[in-house]
Amino acid sequence: MLLDAPAADIAAALDHHGYIQIDPINVCGRMHDLILRHRVRDYREGGLMRHLHGNNTPLPAAARTAFEHHLPTDHTLVALTLDAWPHLLSEMRHRTRRNGAWSGRLSPKQKEIAEVILGEIATRGPLSSEDFVDTGRSRSVWGSATQAKTAMQKLFFHGRLLIARRDENNRRFYDLPERVLPAAILRRPEPSKSETARWETLLKLRQRRLVRLKKTELPLVADLVQAIQVDGCPVLHCLREDLRLLESCHSEPREKSPAAPLLLAPLDPLIYDRRVTSALWEFDYTWEAYTPPTKRVRGYYAQPVLAGTELVGHVDTKADREKRKLRVVSRRVRRGHRVAPAVRALASWLGLK
Repeated sequence: MLLDAPAADIAAALDHHGYIQIDPINVCGRMHDLILRHRVRDYREGGLMRHLHGNNTPLPAAARTAFEHHLPTDHTLVALTLDAWPHLLSEMRHRTRRNGAWSGRLSPKQKEIAEVILGEIATRGPLSSEDFVDTGRSRSVWGSATQAKTAMQKLFFHGRLLIARRDENNRRFYDLPERVLPAAILRRPEPSKSETARWETLLKLRQRRLVRLKKTELPLVADLVQAIQVDGCPVLHCLREDLRLLESCHSEPREKSPAAPLLLAPLDPLIYDRRVTSALWEFDYTWEAYTPPTKRVRGYYAQPVLAGTELVGHVDTKADREKRKLRVVSRRVRRGHRVAPAVRALASWLGLK
């Protein structure tokens, strides 16, 4: 999982995990940055976006090695390596024919707006929805959005626009695919349905490393995986190339003193499958950002605490950027484990006290 031996750079981490989940919420750092800060040597806040899009101006298509898009099986926004592009084509096409407020077919009004948007972008380069302010409000989506924002989001889901860059407020600027991705990637043929299904299953294994495979998934990767049986857990599978890591963990003697704790991102790949997390570590965890405040158990952005091979509690922190302080909202940690060093490390990484 790269937690013990961080990758040399972001490209290596992406290659290892297959993708990194992107989330805009910034309470004590954004999700993707919190995932990568333990996995990439000397990782700095905002590093993934700089890797994807460059600094102040968009990277030229030929220089890009990764891009933002949604996983084909759901609406999860992730950073993907370029080889993923052909596997997204089938789902992009299907979305243009399905209903869906954010990702489905364009309404007649949105089709008119889309032609204007595509024409303007072709002429002027990367634009955001803020460049089209007189298109009216969209009533069919969650929250408040203009018709232009909804149309651009759908065009993104359909593969007709891609995110070329983001500004300091995380606002998306879209451009045409041929100006974002290398021409050689766009020319690649669309894989067969079975090839994409195998790719998706391998992506799941690369992302989480120890997973539950569905009956339909196992035959697709049977030549590459090993079943793992742990008492109290459903049958798990890992890539055979990861077996040496599991064997080394099993053979090494337990440390006499508690391992230095790490604060994990709420959607960290290690704990993403809540059923596995509960069964393997006896740690029941839910990310509560979208849970009503009165029903929260741990807190809005509580981060699980990993100590060695154990999950020993949580710490809910909030960055006060104005006062340059990291505030601990709540915490609950098993006796014998000190989390103050991990909190101080997070504060230092954020440039806070």
